[in-house]
Amino acid sequence: MNTSSQYPRFEKPVVQFNETGWGPCELPDTFKDVPYQPFSKSDRLGKICDWTNTSSGDKKYQNKYASSFGTGNQYAYYHEEDETTFHLVDTARDQKPPHQRGRFRTNLRNTRAGRGRNTRGGLNSVMTTLGGKNIKSRDARRGMTKKFGARNVPPKIRESSVAVRSDWTSIEEMDFPRLMKLSLPNIKEGEDIITCGTLEFYDKTYDRINVKSEKPLQKIDRIVHTVTTTDDPVIRRLSKTIGNVFATDAILATIMCSTRSNYSWDIVIEKFGDKIFMDKRDNTEFDLLTVNETSVEPPTDDDSSPNSPRNLAIEATFINHNFSQQVLKTGPNESKYKFDEPNPFISEDEDIEVASVGYRYKKWDLGSDIVLVARCEHDGVFQTPNGDHQFLSIKALNEWDSKLANGMEWRQKLDTQRGAVLANELRNNACKLAKWTVQAVLAGSDQLKLGYVSRINSRDPSRHVILGTQQFKPHEFAAQSNLSMDNAWGVLRCIIDIVMKQKDGKYLIMKDPNKPMIRLYDIPDNTFDSDDSDDGEGDDGEAFQPVYNYGNK
Repeated sequence: MNTSSQYPRFEKPVVQFNETGWGPCELPDTFKDVPYQPFSKSDRLGKICDWTNTSSGDKKYQNKYASSFGTGNQYAYYHEEDETTFHLVDTARDQKPPHQRGRFRTNLRNTRAGRGRNTRGGLNSVMTTLGGKNIKSRDARRGMTKKFGARNVPPKIRESSVAVRSDWTSIEEMDFPRLMKLSLPNIKEGEDIITCGTLEFYDKTYDRINVKSEKPLQKIDRIVHTVTTTDDPVIRRLSKTIGNVFATDAILATIMCSTRSNYSWDIVIEKFGDKIFMDKRDNTEFDLLTVNETSVEPPTDDDSSPNSPRNLAIEATFINHNFSQQVLKTGPNESKYKFDEPNPFISEDEDIEVASVGYRYKKWDLGSDIVLVARCEHDGVFQTPNGDHQFLSIKALNEWDSKLANGMEWRQKLDTQRGAVLANELRNNACKLAKWTVQAVLAGSDQLKLGYVSRINSRDPSRHVILGTQQFKPHEFAAQSNLSMDNAWGVLRCIIDIVMKQKDGKYLIMKDPNKPMIRLYDIPDNTFDSDDSDDGEGDDGEAFQPVYNYGNK
């Protein structure tokens, strides 16, 4: 007799075994379309609806119900019905004025009681409370208001270095984020073509100057030539046989370090066939040194103040020129280092004292048949104990007012925390220091000598003292200041390639005064041409060379 039909059939359940973890291996069909809200075991689970909760909430643990896996909007409530019939009932109590609140009457009673018991002690205790924590907290709140309120102040509108005219055509706009990604590696050291000028030797005694043994800055009555590219007779001569891109080290440094600049500047570019000449405009402030250009709080634009950007630039240029000549041995019996050719900007019949400067006309192969020829400069020379000569680029950092400049007091920090002082200068003058470094690298200088020059009185911009010196190897200083020469060459090559694709004519590249951007314009050929006959070419076919004399400031 078969009795199996009398009992229900038993089916063994399927048990899923997860070899790599815990929980089911497959999701049942019932839960496939149910949204998943991430959570963690450590999450604090709140209430569905808490009518007793105040609007301020728990200030100490404001995020105690927040998930560590992030929040999702899967369960967010959206009410799509018409809410025009909804009315808000205001149940808030009317606030009483301060003079009617009980806490002030209580404090007044306590104060009077204290005076009755001990008049002096009562007054002291009340004044201590008001002058201590309460005033400090109030001042702290005011300070925080000023600090965070300053961030909402709109940025200053700066003027461009040159007015854009209606007949100019915009060709290209290059923003800084894109330029900072460019790179042109493996550019070799420049090859010397011609060397000119005379250099004086560096005075080692200036390496021992410190804050306690400061030295006054002297006014050196010497001429400094600032000749642009097309007015340089040597570049004119070389352009017939060597290279197809011509510039000076100052112009190249401005372009190569353009991504660090905030102030507006401009460079004129002329294209003739396959040759490009990069020039600065006549009677421009291109050669003035900026001060605190990259600071969080740059100098104010009040021209009547000695601390305006333009007045500070004139002062910094004056300091830089005099410092670079003062630290050299300038006696009549002192030996000098002479290059192969004399200074090309001095005629034989002129009897003027020229600043110590050595010119190197060098060329670089940038690839794709682009050969760059540029005039580079040395400021001094130093003889090692082995008898070798090391060429110097001598520059000066200046302190004008540490309180207004949001800087460090040099007389207190320079001898003990020179690294911190230099780091602060790298923040406030990143563009200027980068250009000095690039110029030293292009010239092939062995050392970059930096001087620290400060005002004797912060309110007097005419008298200064030298507080110390510091020297670096240009390539090491570039790495220390996060300056990439590959990127610098890439920015220059990008602009050259854009201009090479244009038709022959005159162009202008300008830093936008208010945006991190460079603009390239196609301008008429007669733009910026001087109408003064004195600026024309002389009998020798060479144009007039502008000079600056800072000694008679």
